[in-house]
Amino acid sequence: MRIERDTERGRAVTLSVNGQSLAAFEGEMLATAMLHHAAAFRRDTRGLERGLFCNMGSCSECMVTLLPSGRRARACLTPVSDGMEVRTDG
Repeated sequence: MRIERDTERGRAVTLSVNGQSLAAFEGEMLATAMLHHAAAFRRDTRGLERGLFCNMGSCSECMVTLLPSGRRARACLTPVSDGMEVRTDG
């Protein structure tokens, strides 16, 4: 979900979430780009999609894996970058 009126955006970038290309803008948080494209953050034990909860770094519901390092990060606190690769399944 992005504010569309009276807003200046950073440069357009492309990232990959679970192998799916997503368009985003420099300066956005990874969670913003994922929400805009309705990408699930993870699945629960029943296979149901999970989304954000707090969106301010407290709950870790949006934890993702950044590739190729394997570093775990909270999507709500991680700025996007061009060519970024992300996995949500572990």
